[in-house]
Amino acid sequence: MNKKDIKPNEKDLLIRGISSIYPSKKFLEDKILKGEKVTIYLGIDPTGPTLHLGHAIPLKKLSEFQKLGHKIILLMGDFTAMIGDPTDKSAIRKQLTHKEVMSNLKNYKKQASKLISFSGKNPAQIKFNSKWLGKMNFENVLSLASKMTVQQMLERDMFDKRIKEGKPVSIHEFMYPLMQGYDSVAMDVDGEIGGNDQTFNMLCGRDLMKSIKNKEKFVITMKLLEDNSGKKMGKTEGNMLALSDSADDMYGKVMSWTDGLIIPAMELCTNMSTLEIEKISKDIESNKINPKDAKMLLAKGIISIFYGDEKAKDAKDNWEKTFSKKEIPTDIPNIQSKRDILLIETLIKEKIILSKNDFRRLIDEGAITNLDTNEKIKSYKHLSEKGVYRIGKKRFCKILN
Repeated sequence: MNKKDIKPNEKDLLIRGISSIYPSKKFLEDKILKGEKVTIYLGIDPTGPTLHLGHAIPLKKLSEFQKLGHKIILLMGDFTAMIGDPTDKSAIRKQLTHKEVMSNLKNYKKQASKLISFSGKNPAQIKFNSKWLGKMNFENVLSLASKMTVQQMLERDMFDKRIKEGKPVSIHEFMYPLMQGYDSVAMDVDGEIGGNDQTFNMLCGRDLMKSIKNKEKFVITMKLLEDNSGKKMGKTEGNMLALSDSADDMYGKVMSWTDGLIIPAMELCTNMSTLEIEKISKDIESNKINPKDAKMLLAKGIISIFYGDEKAKDAKDNWEKTFSKKEIPTDIPNIQSKRDILLIETLIKEKIILSKNDFRRLIDEGAITNLDTNEKIKSYKHLSEKGVYRIGKKRFCKILN
């Protein structure tokens, strides 16, 4: 087949949001230029009950491959999730049962379908790695383990750091990259995509493909959503955007992000054009646009993908009614809490207030209000109900149930 020019969307495919391509960008570009249709997969370990925006970044790139006619696979790591990926973990992870894992992933397909299609002429496939990993015997495991060395495993900064700090590294954690790597071999794929924090694991799969099948597997690592100080959007920051969140909650969380997340999130999480993003970036730097207004464009861009333009507009209107008219700051902390937990416990745990005495004093002064319901909190045993809370004159937080 004669070579053809890469279409504009194919150029975007190999550049936007991408951290690295292995063995090289040219390797993958040549495949596309030749008109070759590749099979590429994204693996997700179901360690939590919902997908989040971090998962949406590679899913969005996967959807671009799908729209260009390439075969895509969403792999559920129902076996590897029971072991636990040690990536970036300073201690051994709690192991999950298969029942817990299957419960976690029950809504994954529905959530992922907001980005990739499981029907039509080129449907995405769902696979489970327990199908092959769960059937391996000890001889198979030893044969697989012979493909990598301890020295290779110790190249992981995380393992090396733990050892130097005198913290344990379990043998099963050493096995994790091998198991994830074997997924590529079992499915006989052409490539894999994931966050750049998964580079070691994905390259392990590349090495195994070369060793076992003598096949060159490409690896695409995606940028992580973080601001210019390296601060990530995530659970520990209380601003993780779950794909199960309502449009209103998504909007509020985006508006609570640091200004440094605006441009990276526009690139990674929206369908805004590169030219539009570049213009907004320059306008922010030259003070032609307020970061708050840029963040509102970002929130609309994200929510439109998951809920459509109309609900994105409604979420904007609801946010403005709640925040702008009451002069509430946009960067207030978002707190995940169950409704049956006392408000005092939640606020102390999140360091919104200092102590029980501080809480009692504020209650006695009528200084804690749920602005969503206009209710002044009068009881020491008030539960952590959903809403935006004003604590005193200058403290705010949003509790999510």
